[in-house]
Parts: sequence; C-alpha cells; structure tokens
Amino acid sequence: MASMTPTEAADLFRAPPGQMIDVGQGATVAHRSVGSGPDVVFVHGWPVSGATYRTLLPYLADDVTCHLLDLPGAGSSSFSATTPLGLQLHIDSVRSVVDQLGLDDVAIVGHDSGGMLARHALAGDERVRAWGLIDTEQPQGTGWRFNLFLNSRHLPGFGSALGWLAGKPALRRNQFVLGGAFVDRSLLDGEFDEFFLEPLHNDAAYRAATMRLLKSFDKRYVSELGALHAKIDTPVQMVWGADDLFFPVDGAREMVSTFANAKLAVIDNAALFSHEERPAEVAAALLPTLAGSG
Repeated sequence: MASMTPTEAADLFRAPPGQMIDVGQGATVAHRSVGSGPDVVFVHGWPVSGATYRTLLPYLADDVTCHLLDLPGAGSSSFSATTPLGLQLHIDSVRSVVDQLGLDDVAIVGHDSGGMLARHALAGDERVRAWGLIDTEQPQGTGWRFNLFLNSRHLPGFGSALGWLAGKPALRRNQFVLGGAFVDRSLLDGEFDEFFLEPLHNDAAYRAATMRLLKSFDKRYVSELGALHAKIDTPVQMVWGADDLFFPVDGAREMVSTFANAKLAVIDNAALFSHEERPAEVAAALLPTLAGSG
C-alpha cells in the first residue's frame, strides 16, 4: 500500500512550497520534493502547475524522489513586471533548477508543453538517465485541434473569455473549450478546478501571466524536436491517452522511432491529461524507467 494518500498529495500543493529557486530575470521557481529513491524532476505544461502531478505521487513516492516545479507564471512561482514570461524562460528555468539542486543523475518527466520544454532544456545532457513523456508535442508538427487553439490566442479578449469560461462548469466541458482534454469531463471540477481553473477565472494577474505564456508559443520549438531526439540515447518511456485530441496517439506511435531507445504505453479511456484520468496506469508505465529497473 502506498504511504502517501491522494489527499496528502493534493495538500502538498495547498501548502507553501519548500523552496523558491531564483532563476534570474526577476523570476523564481517553486520547488516541492517528496518521496525517496532516485531523483525525478516533473515539468508541467500550460495552463497548469506542478500540482497536475499530485495524482501520480501516491504511486511513485515510495520508489523515487519527486521534484515538483511551478515554472514562472504558474502555481506558487513569482515574477516581476519586467520578467520575460515565455517558453525560453521556462526552458532556461528547468535547466537552472537541475543545476541549482545539484542533480547529477536524474530522470525527467514532462507532460504537454512541459515535455517539449524539458527536451529543449536537457536533451543530450549527461545528467539525465531517463525520460518520461506524457501526451506532449511531436516532431511531426501540430494538429488541427492544437492549431485552432493557438490561433484563437490572437483574438481580442481571448484571455478574458477563457477566464470567464473556466468559471462556468457547464460551458467549460464543451469539447471546444476544455472538455476535449478529458474523457471524463467531470474531472474538470474538483481539484482540477481548485488548482488551475479558479485562479484562471478569479485572478486577473494570474490570467494575464498565463496568456503571456500562451502568446509566446512559437512553432519552431516543435519543429526542432526531431533534432533534439537525435541527442537522446537514454531510455524514454512515452505514455499516451488513447483519446488525446491535441496530440493524437498515431503521432506518438510515429514518434517512437525518432528516439534511440523508446517505448510507448497507450492508456485507454484517457485523453490529454491521461495522468489525471488514469494515474495508477500511467505511474505503472513510467516507474520502471524512472527508477532504472526497466
């Protein structure tokens, strides 16, 4: 039986972080650590924070030390009015955190854009012993669903509209709002709402930071992934929701061959947030690679 309960895992993110790591340019990364065993750093995507991995902790913390980050502009991080919030700062922040924590034998887990950021930060880095990639960008490019969302960011008032929709449970479940990210759309309520949607709805400064990050997205970060994969010769465990509409599983199957040593686990009845929908199955697929036993 796991020693950490789901409630304890969620409470970790309701409390102040254990450490704030200065990554320069007026920004800090919130760092929380739990568990024992080999080190694993978890990199989150947009528009969430390290709390998205709370679901995995009960299944991992007995076997690995989990380092959970809130990147600048997300969660408990901090930034200044002049901080250049964007993907490049996030990439630099991931590398800086690994440096400052002194992690010289570490596995990296990245979900959604967090997987892309992590690859840009640490592909080919000799300190990384293994990778876990969950529903993330693929070197073949971005699909129509993802492109539709990206194009919407330029519409006047998009940020305000998204924040308003985030606070409307019935509307946010529409597949063209946030419902497409889950098979079980009721999971948009509860803790997902508490940690990610309520701040987006209620906090104008947080919402503005979230939109600055979205507007910084440049497709060159996607097009460069193939070259980055060529630098990764350590084990890669890919985990995908079978019903992911944003990064379809067929593209994930193609992506396996772009790594020297990669495997793919497909999780049924799960979409983009497969680790939130099926945490036990996602953790079981990841753990052997993260712990160095498979």
